[in-house]
Amino acid sequence: MSPTSRPGLRQHLQQAWLHRGVTAWLLWPLSLLMRGLVTARRKGYQAGFFASQHPGVPVIVVGNVVAGGAGKTPTVIALVRHLQARGWHPGVISRGYGRTGQGCTEVLRDSAARQVGDEPLLVRRATDAPVFVASQRIEAAHRLLACHPETDVLICDDGLQHLALQRDIEICVFDERGVGNGFLLPAGPLREPWPRPMDIVLKTATSTDTVPRIAGFSARRTLADHAVRADGSRIPLNQLRGARLLALAGIARPQAFFDMLQARGLVLTQTEALPDHFDFDSWERPSDAGIVLVCTEKDALKLWTRHPDAWAVPLVLEPDPAFFEALDQRLDAKLSSPHGHQTS
Repeated sequence: MSPTSRPGLRQHLQQAWLHRGVTAWLLWPLSLLMRGLVTARRKGYQAGFFASQHPGVPVIVVGNVVAGGAGKTPTVIALVRHLQARGWHPGVISRGYGRTGQGCTEVLRDSAARQVGDEPLLVRRATDAPVFVASQRIEAAHRLLACHPETDVLICDDGLQHLALQRDIEICVFDERGVGNGFLLPAGPLREPWPRPMDIVLKTATSTDTVPRIAGFSARRTLADHAVRADGSRIPLNQLRGARLLALAGIARPQAFFDMLQARGLVLTQTEALPDHFDFDSWERPSDAGIVLVCTEKDALKLWTRHPDAWAVPLVLEPDPAFFEALDQRLDAKLSSPHGHQTS
């Protein structure tokens, strides 16, 4: 059986964003409107017309300027682990995109992904750091610090454009797409004009040949050497070779996951590209009893509630050591200066 896929409109649009083709030029006038709105909003915050707050401990915002996933959450996990190793007590705040729950909520290891968001839950389980979600990040920050007063640095998962939260360090993450065709939404992938001032830029890629041509530090994305099930059992990834695999991915760029599986020697009988943050409530497993499910860690948090036998393959992010050195230098410098600086 040849591999099949169900790419949605989002995937087609992302392809159009890579080049300045007919679709991009037709949408270009709308991107000019987007540019004007983004610029006016940022100037409004800089002039003090809109309120912004600082929680009182150093704030690191990890985000991107392109629509769709670029590796923010794996970067957050790598940052938390690095800071913990240095003796810091980091906490993580997030909007919790895609969650059904309301208000400000602490993410616990046994929280339901649909209530707190799949990415915050993944961060919580991977790091054991305190994680809070709220539509207003400053509310999440205040609640986290109140419940975990030992926290001495906050990492905001996504939020470069959430200017109501003042920050000390901004980290912008790119993947192989770079800035795409350079147009703003909807003609291109950019949420705001690029380049703009940024403390640190991190470029993630699966190989040195695909690193985008943007100034910054590099990080290698790879799959772990093992796969894991809901009960915690593990097997070496190469033991899945020869199995009849159905690969599932409800992430921003499903094909990237499928390509990485195939690069590790796995033959995919079928693939299903699902919408980002897909809840799997409506997903039906094929009747073929011999098919083996393989998915991302993020998808597994929801898929395991119905199909605990699915194998999740963790993603591993390996930033250059110089990336952490640059972060440490900036973070240490903040300790000797007043907090409240908002990167422009």
